[in-house]
Amino acid sequence: MNLQTSYLGLELKNPIVASASPLTKEIERVKRLEDCGASAVVMHSIFEEQIEHESLQLDHDLSFGSESYGESLSYLPELPHFKVGPDEHLDQIRKIKEAVDIPLIASINGATLGGWTDFAKRMEEAGADALELNSYFVSTDPELSAADLEQRYLDIISEVRKTISIPLSIKLSPFFSALPNFAKRAAEAGVSGLVLFNRFYQPDIDLEELEVVPDLDLSESSELRLPLRWVAILCERVAADLAISSGVHNEMDVLKGTMAGAKVTMMTSEIFQGGIRRITEILQRMSDWMEEHEYESIKQMQGSMCQRHVADPAAFERSNYMRVLGSFEPSGTL
Repeated sequence: MNLQTSYLGLELKNPIVASASPLTKEIERVKRLEDCGASAVVMHSIFEEQIEHESLQLDHDLSFGSESYGESLSYLPELPHFKVGPDEHLDQIRKIKEAVDIPLIASINGATLGGWTDFAKRMEEAGADALELNSYFVSTDPELSAADLEQRYLDIISEVRKTISIPLSIKLSPFFSALPNFAKRAAEAGVSGLVLFNRFYQPDIDLEELEVVPDLDLSESSELRLPLRWVAILCERVAADLAISSGVHNEMDVLKGTMAGAKVTMMTSEIFQGGIRRITEILQRMSDWMEEHEYESIKQMQGSMCQRHVADPAAFERSNYMRVLGSFEPSGTL
């Protein structure tokens, strides 16, 4: 069974990619991901704050004590330390590239323009085969319009695109008023791939301590429906490869994503829960399903159930919303 696909110009042995997470930090784990069948890995993200911190720290070290004498005029407070800095991150890219044969997609988490965008070139030089922009930004400013926010993203894309020659993708949130329009403009600005979607981790409230606390819930298969819908709508409408990055847990999720139009489906939560060996199991079950249903290759089914190819394209749009609500009948005794 031919499970090969292509993504960002990279030829991959199958559509399962290990997305950015702590799993892709350690070389031994990345090697296990490769051995168990992952076709590529997205390295854990480095944040713009980490990159900017290196520059600020260097400036601080060079000027530290320059106004000092017996009783110093001023000493700047020490900046917070990150466990892994930019140089260590680049070194990790080099080591992973030496250890595995599958493509390595580097990841930068940045939401503002700044000197950090030049770091993308250093990641390319370290051996990254492609770069994913992980645009994690929650707009809380009432004065920031949707148009201004979208332009911020496009400016970042354009700036990074200038610095690298390797393929570039962007991981988006689902909270765009007109996602197809932004997707089209992002492709025009230089991205070759759109990853749908980023999962924002929502804080919780501790009622006893009266504190806002961070919380992380792993995804479930039910979360696949949101990216599935938008991949199916965007397929063949934007000049960029599409990737699903939420709710991929089993072979059916991968097959659905492929039929909707995704070139790859990215997986993290299922690997955390079931172990890296789950990739091998899912690939085998995919092959069995495809053989039973007489599919010869992944490429044969890609996009076969996208909006443009289904008999009822409105199923992805508003009329389906009205039809579902009108036909729903609750079960059991109310």
